[in-house]
Amino acid sequence: MTKYVGSIDQGTTSSRFIIFDRKGTVIAVDQKEHEQIFPKPGWVEHNAIEIWRNTMSVVAGALKKAKLSASDLVSVGITNQRETSVLWDKKTGAPLHNAVVWMDTRTDQLVGRYAKDGGKDRLREKTGLPLATYFSGLKLHWLLDNVPGARAKAEAGEVLFGNIDTWLVWNLTGGADGGIHITDVTNASRTQLMNLKTLDWDDEILKLFNIPRACLPTIRSSSEVYGEIKAAPLQGVPVAGILGDQQAALFGQACLNPGEAKNTYGTGCFMLMNTGEKLVPSTFGLLTTVGYKLGDKKAVYALEGSIAITGALVQWLRDNLGIIQTSPDVEALARTVEDNGDVYFVPAFSGLYAPHWKDSARGVIAGLTRFANKGHIARAALEASAYQVREVLDAMVKDSKVEIKELRTDGGMTVNELLMQFQSDILDVPVVRPKVIETTALGAAYAAGLAVGYWKSTNDIVENWGVDKRWHPAMSKAERTKLFAAWNKAVTRSLDWVD
Repeated sequence: MTKYVGSIDQGTTSSRFIIFDRKGTVIAVDQKEHEQIFPKPGWVEHNAIEIWRNTMSVVAGALKKAKLSASDLVSVGITNQRETSVLWDKKTGAPLHNAVVWMDTRTDQLVGRYAKDGGKDRLREKTGLPLATYFSGLKLHWLLDNVPGARAKAEAGEVLFGNIDTWLVWNLTGGADGGIHITDVTNASRTQLMNLKTLDWDDEILKLFNIPRACLPTIRSSSEVYGEIKAAPLQGVPVAGILGDQQAALFGQACLNPGEAKNTYGTGCFMLMNTGEKLVPSTFGLLTTVGYKLGDKKAVYALEGSIAITGALVQWLRDNLGIIQTSPDVEALARTVEDNGDVYFVPAFSGLYAPHWKDSARGVIAGLTRFANKGHIARAALEASAYQVREVLDAMVKDSKVEIKELRTDGGMTVNELLMQFQSDILDVPVVRPKVIETTALGAAYAAGLAVGYWKSTNDIVENWGVDKRWHPAMSKAERTKLFAAWNKAVTRSLDWVD
């Protein structure tokens, strides 16, 4: 009887369930979008109940498409949008508030308050992260302070906190009836509450942020059997792997040696470089994070460059401006012009992330003349992704002192060939798209499959990885320098917009 591994891929805009075979081939997939809630400028929320229901809906959908049942799966892995924070009642399972999404900026005042004493990098040595609105610790702080009764309940151990992985595992394994309250090291490393060396919650930081330990999940490895799923239609299947989405993509891309890097193009862009068992502190605006931890083995660390808005900019062109009907239309529109017409689009909708870390930046379109048209704006929107990736890669090379030989790419935008070629041109290195671009879901599947012996070792992962297409740089050095200098000029115009 052929067996498979299931992967829950809970992302910023949608939830998916993907079933993989031993070769890492997609057998079936089902997907459902969830509502993006914008209560105020800079605030972004999700309905955690909707996410849970959608997750169960896509699980059922994918199993039906593949004509499979729970008994055909050896294990299930979870990968998730990181930093998105949920606080819920332990007895009822009801969230106390909408989930506060990773790109939400409501904690900007808290960031300012804590940065006054010791600067934005005061926790970097312990956590690998600067003080920023991005991470979940301050989101939890905000929830405890602003949801009536939340703090008292948290101190009494009556409410539970977690990123979306924690919320899903708890519900999958019984919810209010004995659900397991855990997270893995990769998600924990994005809270700014975990010490990277001890891989445990840091008491000093908990005290600083006034966060009761009682509401926090237990930290586990990324690949082990956590428990058995009680929720239909996965009843009886072990949940055995958890990786934050970007770490999952690193794993799924088989970047298992120090110096290997991948970039995921989703709502935002996230580049990770494996640094092995060595913690590499960043002096150029990157994050030090946990890459993965397999069972009892030592943790593997990574450098990360996080970009808030890339694919979301294409969605914005579609939903807010209406100049395209579907996201893939952006490539055809961008190809109606020969170049960007000197138009640059800095999508600092929720500030700038790596390597700038400027919460007060806002989006600008620079260089407009009467000549510019919607084709130029579409092209500038695509190029914005590539320029931001270049900024991050430059920082990564400086921090790691390792030159990148190629960039492995994945995520939805990799189907855009115009973007991939421009990415290679502006980086001056080959860009590689693998045969399976669902590397995020695949990484979680690998973690879950390794835990139960479905794959024998990480060598199986390396063997499964294969190239679909490779783009080589075809731009002159002079042109590359000119374009990037103009981009940097546009970035300066976006800074300090919010007083």
